[in-house]
Amino acid sequence: MAAVTSARDPRTEGDGEIIARSRDEPECFAGVFDRHYGAIHGYAARRLGAGLADDVAAETFLIAFDRRGNYDVARGDARPWLYGIASNLVSRHHRAEVRQYRALARTGASDVAEGHAERVAGRLDAQAARGALAAALGSLAAGDRDVLLLVAWAQLGVRETAEALGIPAGTARSRLHRARKKIRAALGDTDPLREDPNR
Repeated sequence: MAAVTSARDPRTEGDGEIIARSRDEPECFAGVFDRHYGAIHGYAARRLGAGLADDVAAETFLIAFDRRGNYDVARGDARPWLYGIASNLVSRHHRAEVRQYRALARTGASDVAEGHAERVAGRLDAQAARGALAAALGSLAAGDRDVLLLVAWAQLGVRETAEALGIPAGTARSRLHRARKKIRAALGDTDPLREDPNR
């Protein structure tokens, strides 16, 4: 009698389980890709624009696949790890990101703002506020901007953001506070990225 193997359903498995299996069965990593590619691509598009988002998202998953052997499979959610890789890749394109925010600030156009960013911008009172937000984002230090956007756009908590960036949680909190303070000042204390007390 043949042994019966249990079929695994990637929809019910945690990322850690999928990554662990992918070490012996590389094709299993597609479950992590399918689950998170859209969010990583959207994050890269909001940070750098559509032109670079495809490359950053693809490279994020190539790096993740190559490094899957080092992933701590006890962590069920791979989002912080993937966003950390994506943030490092975005930082290589720092000039492009700053140019994009400056262009948005000058024109007030919303081609950068899609998905969550568009909903955030939609809550602003006027087109000018959107330009002010873009200018404020462009003026932030790269580390502060990374923390702020991982919390606001990727919807990671402070601890997850710290994990993603490989920094202590206290440093992430400090950067988030500093970034929000600058954003509030630039927007006249109308912060669309208002602190969530649950984070």
